[in-house]
Amino acid sequence: MTEPVLYRLDADVATLTLNRPDTLNSLDLATIDALLAGIDRALAEQARALVLTGSGRAFCAGADLGADSLAGVAPQDIDLGAAMRSHYNVIVERLHRLPIPVVVAVNGVAAGGGAALALAGDFTIAARSASFRYLFIDLALMPDMGATWQLPRRVGQARARGLSLLGDVLDAETAAQWGLIWQVFDDQALPAAAQALAVRLAGKSPSALRETRAALDAALAVDLPAQLEHEAAGQTRLGREPGFLKAVAAFLARRTRKPG
Repeated sequence: MTEPVLYRLDADVATLTLNRPDTLNSLDLATIDALLAGIDRALAEQARALVLTGSGRAFCAGADLGADSLAGVAPQDIDLGAAMRSHYNVIVERLHRLPIPVVVAVNGVAAGGGAALALAGDFTIAARSASFRYLFIDLALMPDMGATWQLPRRVGQARARGLSLLGDVLDAETAAQWGLIWQVFDDQALPAAAQALAVRLAGKSPSALRETRAALDAALAVDLPAQLEHEAAGQTRLGREPGFLKAVAAFLARRTRKPG
C-alpha cells in the first residue's frame, strides 16, 4: 500500500510530501496521522527546517469528502467539528507551533482545506501554475483549518471576504502580489527553490528563528508597549546564548579585515 506521506531528510531539511495524487492529495484522517508522524520523525532526527509539498498535479484538495460517507446519517448527528478538533485543527496548530521554520511549497491546486493548509507555514511559495481556492462556500460551509484567521492578516478584510464569500480561483501570481504567499517560481524550479530556502533557514540560529517567529505572532494581538517588552525579553534571552557572541566576533572580524 502506498504511503500517504513521503519523508526525506537532506542537509538538515525534512521534506514531507503528500502522496495521494489520485485524490489530489486530499486529507483523510490517516493522512493527517502520517503528517504528524512525519513531523515527530523530523524533530527526532534533529531537522532544522521542514518543507511541506504535494505529489502530482495538486498540493492538496482539502478534506477527503469520500473517505467517511455521510449516507444515512441524520443531519442532527453530523458533527464535522469533531474531526476538525481531533485532526484537521491539530495539524495546523502543530505546523504553526513547530520549533523549526516551515516552508510550504504549493506545487499545484490548493483548494478548500488544502488552501488553508498552504498558509500554515512561515513561508508559502508556489509553482507558477498553482492556484488557490477557498471553495467552502460552494459546499455550504465556512472556511476552516485557520483560513479565517490567516486570510485577513495576509491580504486584508476586503480580499479575505472576496476569497471566502465568492470562492473564486486565485492564481499564484496574484496571490504573491496580494501578499498571500511569499514567491512564485517556474514549475520545474519549485522543488529546488523550496530546498534552497529551507537550507538557508536551517543555517540560521535556531533560537533567533524561534524568538522572531514567536514575536511576530504575538504582535498580532498586543499593543506597542507590550510588543516592545516582548522584544526586550527575547533579546535578553538571545544575548546570553553562545551564538550571539560568536556572531558578533565574526562580524567585527569582517569589519576590521584589511582589503586584499
